[in-house]
Amino acid sequence: AAAKRKRELAAAARPKKRAKGAPAGTEPAAKPGPEGAAPDEYSIPAPVSQGKWKNKERVLIFSSRGINFRTRHLMQDLRTLMPHSKADTKMDRKDKLFVINEVCEMKNCNKCIFFEAKKKQDLYLWLSNTPQGPSAKFLVQNIHTLAELKMTGNCLRGSRPLLSFDPTFDKEPHYALLKELFIQIFSTPQYHPKSQPFVDHVFTFTITDKRIWFRNYQIIEEDASLVEIGPRFVLNLIKIFQGSFGGPTLYENPYYQSPNMHRRLIRLSMAAKFREKHQVKEVQKIKKKESKMLIEEDPTEVVFETPAEEKPVEIQLVKPESKAIVKDKRKPRKIQRKKQKKLFRTEA
Repeated sequence: AAAKRKRELAAAARPKKRAKGAPAGTEPAAKPGPEGAAPDEYSIPAPVSQGKWKNKERVLIFSSRGINFRTRHLMQDLRTLMPHSKADTKMDRKDKLFVINEVCEMKNCNKCIFFEAKKKQDLYLWLSNTPQGPSAKFLVQNIHTLAELKMTGNCLRGSRPLLSFDPTFDKEPHYALLKELFIQIFSTPQYHPKSQPFVDHVFTFTITDKRIWFRNYQIIEEDASLVEIGPRFVLNLIKIFQGSFGGPTLYENPYYQSPNMHRRLIRLSMAAKFREKHQVKEVQKIKKKESKMLIEEDPTEVVFETPAEEKPVEIQLVKPESKAIVKDKRKPRKIQRKKQKKLFRTEA
């Protein structure tokens, strides 16, 4: 008991610890007493955001093998813009697409953005809600990455974006489904640990020419104008499936034309042009070989012809004078010099 009392007295004599964030010179404030006395304790201010991270949306962004450098940079740009995203190694092309549901489960992700490359020139994008669905397949066109564009805009890393949609998304049911899928995938959850509590850029989804155009703009504080940051790409919808990476087809785009068909039509048009040129040359050769038709003489053609005046023929009776031959005076001198040189050489 005596030792315990000694420890209590030593603790009371020791100076009290300063609270974190309190100034060095001031003593900790005390609680106000019942009679309005000065506080005897320093109160620490509350954090800026008292919210709790409830929306546990995580997006897995990865690709198949065989993608080019531009697709790889686009994938990296999306990862930097979305703080709630996760990465994984490339998937083998031999594996089936339903394996991605198991990968998402292992990575604790409930949304997926998968880039599928075919023939090393065509790029397809899958947006899926794993594991129940739905999922949508797009053909990606006109890709421009952040490094390639060199835009003047800039935004804070990890900040939350605004999502802006075209009014057409609310008019048709398949666009309304895609809108909900875009909202759940691209919007950063509130109070996410890796996100910042700021809104300084906008993701815009515009429908033009039966395609969805993605743009990213910075919001400038001075006049609320927009400056493009990047990246940018165009999504051409192919199909919407009920399940994740498969299942019954909910919608199929009737205006979609596959890249193979597009390339085939280009080859056919070039072949038709070549064939047409060849046919024109053949027709020209046949025309040249055809015998020309002889037209009978028309007796009326000579009616308006006027005969030319006949000039008298002059016969020269005197022989013309011969021209004087001017001899070159330098020639004999040259011949003499050449002879002298020959003599000199023979003597030497």
